[in-house]
Amino acid sequence: MAQEKHRLGLVSLEAPLISNLSVLSNIALIKQYHGRLPVREAEDIAEMLLKKLQLEGISGKRNPVLEEEQRFCVMVLRAVMVENANLIIDRPFKIMPDLDDTRFIRDVLASVDELFRECHIFDYLWNEKRYTGGMIDGA
Repeated sequence: MAQEKHRLGLVSLEAPLISNLSVLSNIALIKQYHGRLPVREAEDIAEMLLKKLQLEGISGKRNPVLEEEQRFCVMVLRAVMVENANLIIDRPFKIMPDLDDTRFIRDVLASVDELFRECHIFDYLWNEKRYTGGMIDGA
């Protein structure tokens, strides 16, 4: 794991979005600093990813005004900006407590599955019934 930490794409409330940056800037930041891309090029990639999730309308918004599902999507997009990302999703039902099951999570991950190598979801045992079929296959 230590050798792969540079590929870690974390989705967690413990690694929140930067509240004084727009959604677009939060996503683009990874490619700007770790990928050393110019701002415009990184933002173009971020805009393309927002369009994949039909969220281009929130690109100028900031973290405090996002709905829980929007925040989760932005956190996932930020995480997949890591080159060859290994996604770690930490307690998704803590991020989106009103979700009944994992369908929304599955759909989001399926939309960007070509951008990450693998995905691991860590959650509380008492949320086990919310995971239809237990594990998220193919993610």
